[in-house]
Amino acid sequence: MEAIQHMVIFDLKHAAESPLTDKFLKDGLTILCQIPGVKNFQVYNQISPKNDFTYGFSMNFDSKVDFENYNNHPAHVSFVQDRWMKEVVRFQEIDFKSLLVK
Repeated sequence: MEAIQHMVIFDLKHAAESPLTDKFLKDGLTILCQIPGVKNFQVYNQISPKNDFTYGFSMNFDSKVDFENYNNHPAHVSFVQDRWMKEVVRFQEIDFKSLLVK
């Protein structure tokens, strides 16, 4: 199996704990976790002093095909164009392919 974990950490242009921040995070969860193939979607508040990003999304996929389908899905494309590009000021994305599982 070629499981993939997709994570992105980011900062929003909105103030922390503002209604706009809350809406963005909740909309991300609602919209993106409904895309076929997305598993274990989680929204995070980053707390490490070693990293200065504020929020994170994490999700798992069973295969590279599921991950590619997610990236090309109209709901993802729309969220990126209509929300992400307008509200996220910076981000870092990382994708892991599973090597060892216990």
